Amino acid sequence: MKKKTKKYEDSLIESLKDPIEAAAYLTVHIEDDSEHAEEIFLLALKDVAKAYGIEKVAQKAKIGRESMYKTLSGSVNPKLKTLRSILDSVGLKMAIEPKNSKAL
Repeated sequence: MKKKTKKYEDSLIESLKDPIEAAAYLTVHIEDDSEHAEEIFLLALKDVAKAYGIEKVAQKAKIGRESMYKTLSGSVNPKLKTLRSILDSVGLKMAIEPKNSKAL
């Protein structure tokens, strides 16, 4: 009997429909400090947008579909306003928190 398997991406996209999972996923990727951190974060944001439907996210964020794809491809440096709009359209927000209790 053949075992039924699911593609990893399908499983990931399904889990990212949960706002808590999506927030955790993006948080892990935004904290990446590697050489390609920006591209990695944008790819993660693209995964979240796929979960909600890229065209629907683009409409809700008031971004053209082509601009949305360009933004999430890493080929352009998106504005903070654009990132906020995308996050808002999937029910998420940006937040900054202290790294530790000691400042400068």
